[in-house]
Amino acid sequence: MSAPDGSPVGAERSIGQLFASATTELSALVHDEIALAKAQLKQDVKRGAVSGGAFTVAGAVLVFSLPMLNFALAYGIRTWSDWNLAICFLLSFAANVLVAVVLALVGVIFAKKAKKSQGPQKVAASMKETAGVLQNAKPHPRPELPQDREPVAIEVVARSSS
Repeated sequence: MSAPDGSPVGAERSIGQLFASATTELSALVHDEIALAKAQLKQDVKRGAVSGGAFTVAGAVLVFSLPMLNFALAYGIRTWSDWNLAICFLLSFAANVLVAVVLALVGVIFAKKAKKSQGPQKVAASMKETAGVLQNAKPHPRPELPQDREPVAIEVVARSSS
């Protein structure tokens, strides 16, 4: 098992290696959060598109099917019952309106699901929480260096980061 930078876990690592490892992991976390936000936004857009499509189909059914369906249904009702032709036309119109209402209800259901979804807001809250945890993180206490020893490791890190 090894750390993300390739060094063995549990081995003594320099401050530079630890910092590089932490930076790599933080970068990966940010990229994953962005990918999650994109995926949730894509799902919300898809729900909105289904809602818009259902409304469009409902309108098309109501507009384009009325003449043909009204005549066919009205004459069919007239054939089966000996009612007045005007009542038969009203019944055929009511059937078309019923189909349009059902399709509109499907559109409303999908619109509510798309509106209720809190995808990007959840990701933003998660990112703020992660940032808050990282801001409150405190480094481990370091033992004091003996007076006769120079901080060699700090100089090496300073040189390696430039």
